[in-house]
Amino acid sequence: MAQIGFYINQSLCLGCKACSVACKDKNNTEVGVNFRRVYTYEEGSFVQQPTNGIVHNVKSYYFSIACNHCKHPKCLPNCPTGAIIKRKEDGIVTIDQEKCAGTQLCVAACPYGGPQYNKETFKTNKCNFCIDLQEKGEDPVCVATCPMGAIEYGPIDELRQKYGDIAQIKGMPKANITSPNLVITPHKDAKI
Repeated sequence: MAQIGFYINQSLCLGCKACSVACKDKNNTEVGVNFRRVYTYEEGSFVQQPTNGIVHNVKSYYFSIACNHCKHPKCLPNCPTGAIIKRKEDGIVTIDQEKCAGTQLCVAACPYGGPQYNKETFKTNKCNFCIDLQEKGEDPVCVATCPMGAIEYGPIDELRQKYGDIAQIKGMPKANITSPNLVITPHKDAKI
């Protein structure tokens, strides 16, 4: 099986956070722990014009992100207990909760905020691509829940062939740090 990844059509994302809420509900995470997050990016200002009053030059868009199951995940080599593995069959990066010591070194290492520390269990966990649902032939909950169809998943090579190879937009860490298995159709104001 090939490495799988996410496709995000940012130009369709409404910022409704249905993907984030569905993920939180499925994984039963406590307040503050979000395996999938939706960020709002805003920039610009209002400009006083001498004759036309105030004119706005404001841009905003949303971006949904989770663990990118990177080709070179920074979380993996930073785990002192070997709890983090990258599965050979599909490239999914997982955290074995039995082995996790809660050191949070993976949290500090990930430039995307994928691993999330749970203060109640003293362990770290993250998006596991809804392996349990995929094994039943279902889509990951974020994909199934998005009302706009802005999130897809599949073999990353196929996603790149279909949608291109953009894996970084304005405001994101440089893609060459980890080689994320992510493809983005950027919002018109998010292009670098």
